[in-house]
Amino acid sequence: MRLKDKVAVVTGGGRGIGRAIALAFAREGAHVAVGARTPNEVENVVSQIKGLGCKAVGITVDLSQREAIQPLVDKVLSYFPVIDILVNNAGIGSSEDPKPIVEFDDEFWEATLFVNLTVPYLLMKAFLPKMIEQRWGRIINIVSVSGKRGVAFGGAYSASKHGLIGLTRSAALEVASSGVRVNAICPGPTRTSMLLKRLQFDSERRGISVKELEESFNPIRRLLEPEEIAPLAVYLASEESGGMTGQSLNVCGGSIMY
Repeated sequence: MRLKDKVAVVTGGGRGIGRAIALAFAREGAHVAVGARTPNEVENVVSQIKGLGCKAVGITVDLSQREAIQPLVDKVLSYFPVIDILVNNAGIGSSEDPKPIVEFDDEFWEATLFVNLTVPYLLMKAFLPKMIEQRWGRIINIVSVSGKRGVAFGGAYSASKHGLIGLTRSAALEVASSGVRVNAICPGPTRTSMLLKRLQFDSERRGISVKELEESFNPIRRLLEPEEIAPLAVYLASEESGGMTGQSLNVCGGSIMY
């Protein structure tokens, strides 16, 4: 029970990596506020968290809308006045509209950078003051190995994730003396609904099967599962990670080794 009675906020927590993290936190004793766009997915995760004996609140929210951010913060704080852990997981992938830079849709560029970079900035800005005041907190930004290398036909995604690593490092420096730790997790290709759409695009573009594409991503020759990302999030949320801040850690099957 490494997170017993800690309170966590997880965005994009209805499915995929966010869901796996929210449930892993609850198994370690944390109470969790889950934000996501799809009501039935939110309700399902909340029900499972409560079944583990922890408190939970679900918030249906579309974080692509700036006006939705403050109501999310207000609702979280009305249930849990003290927030210990923030996981910025919600994001937009390149699969929605993959195009080369010269043909890239400007509105999709703006939307991607807003959700993937500006939203984490705004949520950090909202929840950090109480963490600093209580002299303990954990912020975990879910980035991607695409934050460390380019992505063909996904310039906005890669740019936003590079930016989120920079934001992680800057925030870590600013709050290090206050007991707050800020780190990032960089998953490699992970079996989520967002990735599966991109796989179909790339398999057709490259003229190979989806299976061949999956096996080409890393030395272990398979996609990662969301549940393989969650244990690192638990560690970064716990007391055990007190000596670590400003890091961007890969869980990628060896596709990147730096």
